[in-house]
Amino acid sequence: MITAETPDCLIVSGMPGAGKSTVTRLVAERLARSARLDGDELNRMIVSGFVWALGEPADEAARQVELLHRNLCALANNFADAGFTPLIDAVIPSREKLDFFLDLLPARQVLFVVLAPGIEVCQYRNTIRDPRERFDFDGYEELDADMKRELGDVGWWFDTAALAPEETADRVVREARRRALVI
Repeated sequence: MITAETPDCLIVSGMPGAGKSTVTRLVAERLARSARLDGDELNRMIVSGFVWALGEPADEAARQVELLHRNLCALANNFADAGFTPLIDAVIPSREKLDFFLDLLPARQVLFVVLAPGIEVCQYRNTIRDPRERFDFDGYEELDADMKRELGDVGWWFDTAALAPEETADRVVREARRRALVI
């Protein structure tokens, strides 16, 4: 069980529409001391000059993704040092990107959960979002294949297609320490 006494870092990843934002918020609410670190919200701090992760120019997009990941980890370390369990909500598409996080979280036990309800569920969930929260993305098949190839044996791949967000959050709190530890 995840508890405030041991402020590990929980990273929740998955494709757009997998439920990362909802689940990290619900998990954070279930813990006595927690901080939810949303990659999308952090990106919104860039007021001028923002380039989307898959945008152009590609070198600037890559630089901003690295900046985002550094900022997420710095915040996670700061919150953990203060006794809060940090929950990172971010799309992590490859082992290289996960290893970058792990290098920046060296003193933490990292729990890595990939919400994996399937492509169709992710696409549907994206269509029923508030229009301001929708994510225009047509690379689901490629991202799904890349994530499974690169990360399929890492952490806890959690099929949440048939679960309500509250059920998913309850299970993450109960089972992540046992199922999602990254070694």
